[in-house]
Amino acid sequence: MDIVFIINPTAGNGAALKKWRKFSGTVDFPHEQFVTRSSGHAFQLVDQLKRRERETLVVGFGGDGTMREIAAAAAGSRQLFIASVPAGSGNDFARTFSCFSAAQEISGFLASPKGKLTDIGQVGVEIEQLFASSSGIGFDAAVAHAVNRSRVKYWLNKVGLGKLAYLIFVVITLFTFKKFRLTVELDGAVHHFEDVWLATVSNQPYFGGGMKISPHSSVDDGQLEVTVVHRLSRLKLLAVFGTVFSGSHTKFPEVVQFSGKHFSFAVDRPVPRHVDGDEAGITDAQKKVDFRVSAKQWRQAKL
Repeated sequence: MDIVFIINPTAGNGAALKKWRKFSGTVDFPHEQFVTRSSGHAFQLVDQLKRRERETLVVGFGGDGTMREIAAAAAGSRQLFIASVPAGSGNDFARTFSCFSAAQEISGFLASPKGKLTDIGQVGVEIEQLFASSSGIGFDAAVAHAVNRSRVKYWLNKVGLGKLAYLIFVVITLFTFKKFRLTVELDGAVHHFEDVWLATVSNQPYFGGGMKISPHSSVDDGQLEVTVVHRLSRLKLLAVFGTVFSGSHTKFPEVVQFSGKHFSFAVDRPVPRHVDGDEAGITDAQKKVDFRVSAKQWRQAKL
């Protein structure tokens, strides 16, 4: 089996590259390594590996955005095994999907390699975006947008507190975000929501650096979960966010959840959207956005 490391040098505001340099000194087996040059490069690299038609373990050294690209490019392949060494800020991918903490663990996997077919979410049909963990519209996307553009995240990562960036901007965005109306179509039923803060589509439980937004999501059940948060005052929303890490926010009547294979959103005003914490443009007013479980699965290395 080939072993390929893909390193995003900017993940964790540079922490990933430092981690790789230390980690690589412990690697005692043949391997290839590639350092990404820009957004989308990890996708291109894995797409090229897929064409080799050889069994390959691909280990991503980066954060959620890097691993989304790797998993998306690997979707549909049966010879690529995907895992990560978490080196980003939030690292929600590593909370559910396979990850290594030491080179010796990789050697153990190579001695008896096994894989697990894993779902991946899809936004759009004609022009699709794939997501490994979650995609959302509204407040969470606005927070992700603010976090990714802020120097606060950079300095917090410098002192090992990068996860606090999300919480800081939750509070800041709380006072500026404008709520919206949302229509959800699922299995022939139409649901209308007023005063919506966010609607998150989850393939696994976590987002936002360890927040358990969708406690019952599973990565191999052929389903996605929708979480809608609406009709909350700003103060109560802050209280709800305080319970998300344990998953107990689902007890609030203002938090509604659905499960399904395919559904759509429509909003009454332009609302920001994200995929796995990365900006994904704006959801236009009255234009339906489709979410579904992709027909293509990817294979995670089973540890």
